[in-house]
Amino acid sequence: MSLLTPPAADPVRGEADPVHPGETAPVRHDAVAPVRPGDATDPVRPGADVPYDNRFSAFVHRTSRAGGLVVQPRMGFAEIPVMRDGLLGVRAARAASVGTITLDSYTRVNDHDSARDALRTGAELNGFPLVAHGAGTTRAMLTGVTGPDFPVQVRHGSALPYPLFEAMVEAGVDATEGGPVSYCLPYSRVPLTEAVDAWSRCCELLAAQERQMHLESFGGCMLGQLCPPGLLVALSVLEALFFAEHGLRSISLSYAQQTHAGQDLEALAALRRLAGERLGDLDWHVVLYTYMGVYPRTPVGSFRILEDSARLAVRSGTERLIVKTPAEAHRIPTVQENVDALEFAAYVADDEARHGRPRQTTSTGVYEEARMLVDSTLELAPTVGAALVRAFARGHLDVPYCLHLDNANRARAYVDPAGLLRWRDPGAMPVTADPAAGRDPLSAQGLIDMLGYNERRFDREQLTRVNHPQGSLT
Repeated sequence: MSLLTPPAADPVRGEADPVHPGETAPVRHDAVAPVRPGDATDPVRPGADVPYDNRFSAFVHRTSRAGGLVVQPRMGFAEIPVMRDGLLGVRAARAASVGTITLDSYTRVNDHDSARDALRTGAELNGFPLVAHGAGTTRAMLTGVTGPDFPVQVRHGSALPYPLFEAMVEAGVDATEGGPVSYCLPYSRVPLTEAVDAWSRCCELLAAQERQMHLESFGGCMLGQLCPPGLLVALSVLEALFFAEHGLRSISLSYAQQTHAGQDLEALAALRRLAGERLGDLDWHVVLYTYMGVYPRTPVGSFRILEDSARLAVRSGTERLIVKTPAEAHRIPTVQENVDALEFAAYVADDEARHGRPRQTTSTGVYEEARMLVDSTLELAPTVGAALVRAFARGHLDVPYCLHLDNANRARAYVDPAGLLRWRDPGAMPVTADPAAGRDPLSAQGLIDMLGYNERRFDREQLTRVNHPQGSLT
């Protein structure tokens, strides 16, 4: 079966026409549901049958119950008409899609004057300047576009997002993402203590709203690549606990596709298990990111890695998938390229749910490592925020290759010959290095080779006509 044929019908919105705000979404009862919490590897999540008060979360859970996968682009445009048309295009996609408003670089660092100047002069921006446009303008743009059957999430990348959150709340958007660690260490020079304090106030702002707000941890995506899964899972859970500590009741936990499908399945099972154990009766779900590192440059290679991420999402019981497009190795994708990626991912997910093979997972101790990191971090201080600050100050948590001054940057990871991501040197972290790892210093060329692992692997498939690359799900 060719995976480049037209996508199948959306299990939530019906055959041809998208469901518009205010309409009732038909549910397809013949869909084959993917693996969900409650199977042999996942505990039944408390509160799974209670109603969800946040419309973003409610849409995700409704799609999941119907056997579907929510797909989401990373998309942001500076001009109001273009951003609105982009959201309308995503809403009309043949997929169970949610909208994204990704903010520009000036807005992320709270340089709103420069964003306003760019709007006035027509200078190019790489996203939507939410604060510069103003909440009223943003709310008007979303009128008639978003609603219960097409929720929208603001994505930003800011270590100090309070002004962004104020504008978002006023504009009527009720879902966003990030975290005190995940949007501080990789993207800013802001001291971690300052980011933790800012995110505490941001969470409390969201928790104080009359309508329930949804917040997604970006902790499972640190640097996008070369961070072993145990640490990714631990950081996602720790940020979720931080959100809950500050009053949030609707949360999602993230994980980014890495270099070995079986290890990714193991990591996602560990994330679901820990979330079920630690988040009690909170409303939560899991979001998977299509590989965030150096991306394949050939069109077929790009679609193949996206295909693997969609199959991974279904096989792991993940509810939401953030997609990438082939254009992202070269430039910012167009609306149509985003829609094509969404529809392709939705088609692959439907194919996997109907005809997928049994899961093949690794057993590398991801759950045990992540649980130990969560527990030992929480023992360092009476609050999650203080524990995170202390853990990084001691090197007890240490993101490999991250240059932020509050990260020890002593830990090192590597991709082994089988494609598994392992610890080469844990630094001061209480984890064990792979005995097979060499003790020689990692060379610059060795680091470059690891960074390009997935690019070479999936592009080589097209060039050599190899149908089943190492670590692939298909």
